[in-house]
Amino acid sequence: MVTTADLLKEKCRHRDIGFDDRQINDYLTALDGWTLQEGKIVKTFGFGNYYETLAFVNAIAYVIHAEDHHPELVVSYNRCTVKFSTHSVNGGQGGLSENDFICGAKVNAVFQTSAA
Repeated sequence: MVTTADLLKEKCRHRDIGFDDRQINDYLTALDGWTLQEGKIVKTFGFGNYYETLAFVNAIAYVIHAEDHHPELVVSYNRCTVKFSTHSVNGGQGGLSENDFICGAKVNAVFQTSAA
């Protein structure tokens, strides 16, 4: 079984093959608070105000740029919803890959650091 610590050690790389349902469920257990919605892993992070929300967006922008794996972000006054999927897998049809879970773990780590 994969752990958060395992994911945090990994680096994203190009993937052509997506995960099957068993792999998705196994990896999802390593990500606190993330759910599967419409073929993406999704989590909403809450903040006290817009400034804190934007500070989080800027912090995760650095991480996701370094990983070269960019999520969909929905930003509002006091929350940010992050949605990961991998467009290149399954013959370009999209799906989930290890990259999504690596980045999910790293986004969680940024949030935990900012909340401390």
